[in-house]
Amino acid sequence: MSKSATAAEATFDERVAALCDEQRAVIGALVTVRKPTVAAIAGPAAGAGLALALACDMRIAAQSAIMTTAYARIALAGDYGITWLLSRVVGYARARELLLLSERITSERAEALGLVNRVVPDADLPDLAFQLAASLAEGAPVAFRLIKDNLEHAVNSSLVESLDYEARNHIMAKLTLDYKEGVRAFSEKRKASFGGR
Repeated sequence: MSKSATAAEATFDERVAALCDEQRAVIGALVTVRKPTVAAIAGPAAGAGLALALACDMRIAAQSAIMTTAYARIALAGDYGITWLLSRVVGYARARELLLLSERITSERAEALGLVNRVVPDADLPDLAFQLAASLAEGAPVAFRLIKDNLEHAVNSSLVESLDYEARNHIMAKLTLDYKEGVRAFSEKRKASFGGR
């Protein structure tokens, strides 16, 4: 879309291209980052907001949080990767239900469906989300990257392909200094100090 054209003046193709660029920049960045990501859902997560949360590796919700795809209720088809993300997080049948009905989901139901990993008291959400993020930040960066690579690869692979891919990444991880540190820390009964090497 040209800088002088407003959104209302843009052609169909220009609108599609602009949304594609925007979605890839936001959701693409979250999904492809090779470090663990955590979403803290304090209030409503609807439509693209829910997609942003789903793009993270882990999601913690406050008890009062609600979630909805919302698209069908306002005659939209979905954006920000919601269909791809939902299908992988809750499965194809549940993704259809959530998208077609666009019901408001309580945090407890969201946890039961697998939309969120944990539900915590509202007042505890900031501290517990930060603690989880801090704990992950102390983990082994190379191992996290390889784990995320394994998970992404497994979605579209056969068992044998996954076994082979995991074997490669497992041996790669065993060659790191972090692995040596992890084994040493385990045997010395202390917390490991990983350096990402």
